[in-house]
Amino acid sequence: MFGIGELTILLLVIVAVLAVKRLPDLVRSAGKAARILKSEKQALKDDEGDGGPARPSPRVIRGETAERDVP
Repeated sequence: MFGIGELTILLLVIVAVLAVKRLPDLVRSAGKAARILKSEKQALKDDEGDGGPARPSPRVIRGETAERDVP
């Protein structure tokens, strides 16, 4: 009989053999995702650095309340 260790190794070998066909596509997709994340991070950093579209903080006045007009 096979033990847990032998079954695990056998399962890993089977998965590796079946995944060899898809491995280049997976690596290519991971590279694209990394490039997209890197460019988005850089764009976000550039927007924050040049005073881009930042939302102003709300103005708070102590002792007064404001009514909201809710439609």
